[in-house]
Amino acid sequence: MKASPASRIRIGIGGWIYPDWRGTFYPVDLVQRRELEYASRHLTTIEINSTYYGAQRPESFARWRDETPDGFLFALKAPRFAMNRRVLAEAGPTIERFLTGGVLQLGAKLGPINWQLTPGKRFDPEDYARFLELLPTEAEGVPLRHALEVRDTSFCTPEFVELARRHAAAIVVSGDSDYAQIADASAPFVYARIMGTRENERLGYSSGELDQWAERARTWAGGDTPGDLATFGKPLAAKAGRDVFLYVISGYKARNPAAAMALIERLGAS
Repeated sequence: MKASPASRIRIGIGGWIYPDWRGTFYPVDLVQRRELEYASRHLTTIEINSTYYGAQRPESFARWRDETPDGFLFALKAPRFAMNRRVLAEAGPTIERFLTGGVLQLGAKLGPINWQLTPGKRFDPEDYARFLELLPTEAEGVPLRHALEVRDTSFCTPEFVELARRHAAAIVVSGDSDYAQIADASAPFVYARIMGTRENERLGYSSGELDQWAERARTWAGGDTPGDLATFGKPLAAKAGRDVFLYVISGYKARNPAAAMALIERLGAS
């Protein structure tokens, strides 16, 4: 199958403030307030992590929107106060506060929201189904896309895959990590987080590894699922194409921007 245009593939990192990126990613003389402006001209998406730890001011979202170019998208980590609880179905008030607390200021630059569970949280089908019913498809006219980052192997079941598909929520693909890997397509987009960058690789990954992730991204964008990643649900027929969000996260963090830019170069997605 011929892949969709590379413009459907967005590659980025987690956050944009990290001291070790000074001189390795950011020019040494770049003032810190211009780091997002710089990063958004070299990457095509960024996952905002600060929203996981606490509320951000509406003015901050508006400023981030205005500092980035047209076509740039932010993914957001959903608040831990929604996810780190025994009963997920009781997260409704927290979800509402999050969605009405300024995130919609991003407007057309709002990408997927990553609802990340802690590693020890096991799959409770009834509770998780009720939780997914709390996630709206739009808010104040802004379409919402949801990604489900589950980390326990109890989610590696056809039942979870079908549940995600019913809600058109993407299952986050955890790459190069010890977390459960579930690569089943379940939404009109794919959300991948790869975590294997190493200090001894100038670009974080070897050339062959970068080629492999670039090819997987092309496969996703073309509507298929890579054959070398673990899946658990019923195979789906290939679609016309999917948007792809791939973030280089964790690993040897100092190398993550270099790995992301190397993938963008391979994909022609800049």
